[in-house]
Amino acid sequence: MTTTLARPESASRTPAPRVRRRYRQGTACAVLMTPFFVLLVVVFLIPAGTALWLSFFGADEPGLGFGPEHTIFVGFRSYAAVLTDPTFLGGLGVVALYCLLYLPLLVVASLGLALLLDSGLARLRGSARLALFLPHAVPGIIAAIIWLYLYIPGLSPVVDLFGKAGITVDFLGVHTVIPSMVNIALWSNLGYNVVVFYAALQAVPREVVEAAVVDGAGGVRTALRIKTPLIRASIVMVVLFTLIWSLQLFTEPMLLSQATPMITARFSPSMYIYDAAFTRNNYGLAAAASVILLACTIALSYGVTRWTNRTREAAL
Repeated sequence: MTTTLARPESASRTPAPRVRRRYRQGTACAVLMTPFFVLLVVVFLIPAGTALWLSFFGADEPGLGFGPEHTIFVGFRSYAAVLTDPTFLGGLGVVALYCLLYLPLLVVASLGLALLLDSGLARLRGSARLALFLPHAVPGIIAAIIWLYLYIPGLSPVVDLFGKAGITVDFLGVHTVIPSMVNIALWSNLGYNVVVFYAALQAVPREVVEAAVVDGAGGVRTALRIKTPLIRASIVMVVLFTLIWSLQLFTEPMLLSQATPMITARFSPSMYIYDAAFTRNNYGLAAAASVILLACTIALSYGVTRWTNRTREAAL
């Protein structure tokens, strides 16, 4: 006599509902991520790949320059030309000096203003945020034109005011042209970063701040020891984005070059690329310089990220 054991009802059920649920979740993720990957391919990967391809080719004119122009494979010749060009290396030095001045000033000033707004000491915080953000709404080229007017002697009321006080100021001199560009960038971007930091500070748990106050921490100590570490991620994000933007310095020096001989056509790496492509018609050289600038940007971004991660792990 054989007996059959009945299988549990749960084992006989098919996992169809679970499979359908995972399929719907995967489909939703694919739909939401598709615009990002499309933009990544169209805006970044295709241009970067095109620049990398063009950097290995150059124009050749046989017959002592009188023959028809041909595009030939030149390998790393354009990269060697860029890396041995003192004007390109000087442009990298200019950008490094610009970053050393601009990054600390922007982060410290915007974070300080955000902490002040969050502390409640500042009145009319909504109006203050709006007033700080308004310069960022002005296009960068318009902001540069406004400050160019304020920097040119004979036109600028600021220079005239200093002159009446017996002070001679040359905002576009050899030692002041980079600080003048830093001033334009600060005026344009300070308010935006204040809003970023202020939004991050609003997410800080109020009970943590109240506990610090109960323990006897003053306003400055609470801001520096409690609030600032809790918005570390926002600070790193601002530093990364500002660093990437600074390496692409172009608009301010390009406009200011119309009023001062201190800014040449190859003042920054971006201006070097523009000059190579549209003045010298050397697209291979411009592409090679673009790839080198991209590599520098990626390396610095990676270095900042690694350094902040190690600092956070050490703090924990």
